[in-house]
Amino acid sequence: MLKTITKSVTAAMLAVTFAMPLPASAISLDRIQTTSDVTLVAQQRREVPDKFKRKVVRLTTDEKPGTIIIDTNNKFLYYVEGKNRATRYGVGVGREGFGWSGVVKIGRKAEWPSWRPPAEMRRREAAKGHILPVVQEGGPDNPLGARAMYLYKGGRDTIFRIHGTNQPWTIGLNMSSGCIRMMNKDVEHLYDRASIGSKVIVIGPGGRQGDVSFDDKGVDILRTIFGG
Repeated sequence: MLKTITKSVTAAMLAVTFAMPLPASAISLDRIQTTSDVTLVAQQRREVPDKFKRKVVRLTTDEKPGTIIIDTNNKFLYYVEGKNRATRYGVGVGREGFGWSGVVKIGRKAEWPSWRPPAEMRRREAAKGHILPVVQEGGPDNPLGARAMYLYKGGRDTIFRIHGTNQPWTIGLNMSSGCIRMMNKDVEHLYDRASIGSKVIVIGPGGRQGDVSFDDKGVDILRTIFGG
């Protein structure tokens, strides 16, 4: 159940992500909205399934190295490294009605990002009895986790992010309000590789990402064992 949130309550008891409060069919990345929403998730713990743990895989794609492909249907994020090579990460994605698709870019990056819920969000949540902080500084209790990569379209912030989480047991689930969440150790790994300006393809409802050619052929055993 939803609980009243105060600054003194640790964010480990909730999962918060930025999102557009629109159904997936209404989201258009050609017209960026500036509103946000907050999702509160009752605390639950589970082991992250092995398939969502970071793997080196054989991926065939026409996309250039450095491209990020996010398959929200299967809860995987791929970082393309070269011909037939990619790192695959498990992710958590938007719950029903908050999925989206499109081609965006990493507009900026932040380590241990602070969370600044918009005034409109705070008013809306206050009306429901959920008191949100004006600013929650970065740290282990921050719902955005260890790193955040801010997704932009046409030079404007989409309000969606790729970020860490203080609730790793939500990886592989449809729990967010549209952001892509990763385990902290994974988002740190990706953060060190992905650059500002990197192309990000999000495959999800609406098909606004266009045609994307990629084929996950499974774990690259040799690279996993020997590296390279």
